Amino acid sequence: MKSSFILILCMLTFSTFAQNSIGIFKSNKDIGSPKAAGSASYDESTQTYTISGSGYNIWFERDEFNYLFNKLKGDFILTANFAFEGTGTDPHRKIGWMVRASEEANAVHASAVLHGDGLTVLQWRVLRGAFMRDPEDEIFAPKPNYSILQLERSGKTIIFRAAHPGEPLQIIGRQEMKELPEEVLAGLFICSHNPDVVEKANIWNVRIDQPVADSYNPDKEGYLGCRMEILNVFDGNRKVIYEKNGRFEAPNWMPDGKKLLFNMDGSIYKIPVEGGEIERLNTGSATRNNNDHVISFDGKMLGISSHRQGLNGGGSSVYVLPIEGGEPQLVTKDTPSYLHGWAPNNKEVVYVAQRNGSNIYNIYKNSLKGDKEVALTDNKKGEHVDGCEYSPDGKYIYYNGSQSGTMQLWRMKPDGSEKEQLTFDEYNNWFPHISPDGKWIAFISFEENIQFNSHPSYKRVMLRLMPASGGAPKVIAYLYGGQGTINVPSWSPDSKSISFVSNSGKNN
Repeated sequence: MKSSFILILCMLTFSTFAQNSIGIFKSNKDIGSPKAAGSASYDESTQTYTISGSGYNIWFERDEFNYLFNKLKGDFILTANFAFEGTGTDPHRKIGWMVRASEEANAVHASAVLHGDGLTVLQWRVLRGAFMRDPEDEIFAPKPNYSILQLERSGKTIIFRAAHPGEPLQIIGRQEMKELPEEVLAGLFICSHNPDVVEKANIWNVRIDQPVADSYNPDKEGYLGCRMEILNVFDGNRKVIYEKNGRFEAPNWMPDGKKLLFNMDGSIYKIPVEGGEIERLNTGSATRNNNDHVISFDGKMLGISSHRQGLNGGGSSVYVLPIEGGEPQLVTKDTPSYLHGWAPNNKEVVYVAQRNGSNIYNIYKNSLKGDKEVALTDNKKGEHVDGCEYSPDGKYIYYNGSQSGTMQLWRMKPDGSEKEQLTFDEYNNWFPHISPDGKWIAFISFEENIQFNSHPSYKRVMLRLMPASGGAPKVIAYLYGGQGTINVPSWSPDSKSISFVSNSGKNN
């Protein structure tokens, strides 16, 4: 009888703990004893949070609201899409991100706030029990009822960014918060601004990223965790299908639309697009595969870049093998060579390489036998190219190049002629990937303070979309990543989605 009682008690304890976890969040509470209780739920199929709450306000010397949160230490970046349900009762109903010293109603905190009327502002309480403050000269109103909000903690500084859908994030406010402790509460909140009313909101694409310093050396200090994500490029909805406390990179979408390929620990793996068990692909003697792997247009072959020892000094080499796996066939005798694309005829590949003792990278094409290597670019010192990829109709090779002074997207004819610049902005744009229907380019954009010829890991980056013929890009995802995020073609066969990798340190 005693052992049965202990078993039942353990089961009840586990059940209570499991119920308290809502998605990635561990706690959900009403703060400040609002008159009407709030709640939170999580739809696993869409990875969307729904929160409801009342409360007189988050203002003056105390607050009332519903809070969905975790305990976090150190620096972090909180990003999500927010939308109210319904027209609401009070224009000052509030949703957003909050960083808080404690669960006390008068605690020190900073909030990235979206109001019901579109007012968007950073608000804060610098001391316990002090009146709230906001910089009324640093506010703007995005499109009603829908916004992307990001709250970052960097040391003692809180930074609030926001964006209209499709646009880059802009800084809304910045505030030193010296009284916030090392460990804080961080999460989503809702306040109705009316004690008698319960408001509701939906929040999706929720990401908690714990970044590293610019001086971080992953080879010495270890790699951050990774998420495999799938993104609908037209509605912006994202879904995490696989996570690991370690490094994996660069997914390709398999031709049948059912699985993804990616590299991890020198091998190539497959995973179902809905997530699940991973399966190692046989690449024979090629056991040091990097993040440059591409599937042929006919879906029958896989091209890989793998490091080899010995011949010609070793280094990254291009190989091809059957898509179902097998012993690879060497394409490039000279190194380093990094694969990026197949020709639509499935008989040639394009890659970037250094040749003849030069440290300058150029774009080359070659037959699968490796006997017809032709240089398509002739860069000068300081210039750089990467990410070469054929359009499905074979009329162009798209790539990123720095000939104009910053890294931008370009295209050229397959013989290297008629080079044409496609993007003209302040960002450093890399890895143009053309949709299977030939209509769109998805690519990654690094901020302007990144060295133009570098695509480092662990940075705030954007994924953007533009017409293949040129035009204004729009943002389709905001994330922490970079190297390994989208190095290879990753479109779904129906040209509606892409897969990519984002990064984060371990959440405390």
